[in-house]
Amino acid sequence: MNNLNEKEKMLSGELYDAGDAALVEERQRSKDLCFRYNQIQPSKMKERKGIIKTLFGKTEKMFLIEQPFFCDYGYNIEIGENFYTNVNVVILDCAKVTFGDNVFIAPNCGFYTVNHPLDTETRNKGLEYALPITVGNNVWIGAGCSILPGVTIGDNAVIGAGSVVVKDIPANVLAFGNPCKVIKEIL
Repeated sequence: MNNLNEKEKMLSGELYDAGDAALVEERQRSKDLCFRYNQIQPSKMKERKGIIKTLFGKTEKMFLIEQPFFCDYGYNIEIGENFYTNVNVVILDCAKVTFGDNVFIAPNCGFYTVNHPLDTETRNKGLEYALPITVGNNVWIGAGCSILPGVTIGDNAVIGAGSVVVKDIPANVLAFGNPCKVIKEIL
C-alpha cells in the first residue's frame, strides 16, 4: 500500500491529486512571490534577486530573470551560474527542473513537467503526474519553445525558435521543429 502524501507522490513521478490542500497552499505561496516579483520596478535588481533566491530551490550568484516570470512551486527549480531568461518564461515545476551553467532562454518559453493521464476517468478525478526536465550547460533555447515532461537537453545544444521538445536532445547539436529534431552537430 502506498503511504506517500500527495507531495511525495508528485515528487516521485506517481499520480497525485493536484487539488490537495497542502499543494494548493504551496502553489499559492509561489504565485504570490511571482506576483511580487513581476510588480517590482525592473531597476530594483537586488530586490528582484532576493525574491528569486527565496522562490527557487537553488541559484548561483549570477542570474537574470526578466519580468514577467511564472512558476508553480519554485522550490523544484535549480539554476546554474550565468543563467538568463527573457520575458514571459513559464516553468511548471511539479517535478525538478534543473538548468546548468550559461543557459540562455529567449522570450515566451515554457518548461512543463506536469502531464495528465490519457484515460478520461482518471484525468477527470484531477489526478496528474510530473517528470523532471534537465537542461545542460551552455544551452541556448530560442523564442517560443515548449519543453515537455521528462526531457533532457544535452550540453552545448541550441534549440531553434518555436520548437516543441518532446524527447531528449543530445549534446552538441542544433535541433528545432515540432516535434523538435536534431538538424546537425555543432563542432
